[in-house]
Amino acid sequence: MGKDAYAKAGVDIHAGDEAVQKMKAAVESTYTPQVLSGLGGFGSVFEIPTGYQHPVLVSGTDGVGTKLLLAIGADRHDTIGQDLVAMVMNDIIAEGAKPLFLQDYLAVDKMRPEIVAETIGGIAKATKAVGASLIGGESAELPGLYAEKHYDLAAFGVGIAEKDEILDSEKNAEAGDILLGLPSSGVHSNGYSLVRSVFGIKEPADFNKLPKTVQEQLLTPTTLYYPIISKLLDEHRITGMSNITGGGIVGNLPRAFSKDLQAKTTWGSWPILEIFNTLQQKGQLSTDDMLNTFNNGLGMILIIKPDQLKDVMNYFRETNQPVYEIGKLQSKANEKDAGVIFEGVAPWKK
Repeated sequence: MGKDAYAKAGVDIHAGDEAVQKMKAAVESTYTPQVLSGLGGFGSVFEIPTGYQHPVLVSGTDGVGTKLLLAIGADRHDTIGQDLVAMVMNDIIAEGAKPLFLQDYLAVDKMRPEIVAETIGGIAKATKAVGASLIGGESAELPGLYAEKHYDLAAFGVGIAEKDEILDSEKNAEAGDILLGLPSSGVHSNGYSLVRSVFGIKEPADFNKLPKTVQEQLLTPTTLYYPIISKLLDEHRITGMSNITGGGIVGNLPRAFSKDLQAKTTWGSWPILEIFNTLQQKGQLSTDDMLNTFNNGLGMILIIKPDQLKDVMNYFRETNQPVYEIGKLQSKANEKDAGVIFEGVAPWKK
């Protein structure tokens, strides 16, 4: 094939090198003193921070699902990185851990340095916002595997905690504990296959036919919850947390307490965001569909002991952070009862 045979086969090494140079400053801006070897090496070296008596590492891995198709359709790649970081780190902090570092994986049909740099820059910005370091990853050009201008994102993250400070809420949560809901920014990064079905988004370009307000609502990045609750974790005021992702409240909240308990929540105790009502009405979705697919306005639910409630609510008030008291835990009357029940009038008739 002659000179530059790899490029003729569809892989542009020079474009890959250019992409690395464009993202380098953003990535290195996330480094903490614990990063001993980051971008450029075969492996990344991270020193465990000092001051821990019995440190344990908490890991997680995730992607952003088919929300990527909307970002591709809009040709907007600056916020999807926050979705990626949030999907990984929100799970890690739900165990009571402090974010340490992240590694990302970006696979593209063709290396486009500007878009790669924009995407990785968004990942770096969000990683830095949760106090972690983006210490490495992989950008792969895979011609023939992805459609034109398509790509995929995934990440692996690690957090740290004292062994005896891990949130063992399955053991420690009990009847009478209070449930506090932290608002989501929107759909976050779950349920987009249903979103695309409801709005008829069969091709990425179809996204641009939607009203601008709906486009913005659907592209709003996932909330990063660590900056919101880190002080409460440090002060040991949280008994448990549930990251409301795929499966919604009914699928995720019971993961944060034992099977002999159930969460009793009240409709109307938190605001349902406009985008969820739009989805329900346009798709004629049932209440069960809404509950089993979307977060419906709550991205993280905290379990708080009653004697901590006043101090926790004062903290959120002082930091101007919206929070909603949505219910409490109670004992199940029967072991086969649902893990989450709702009282009051549901916002949807179906």
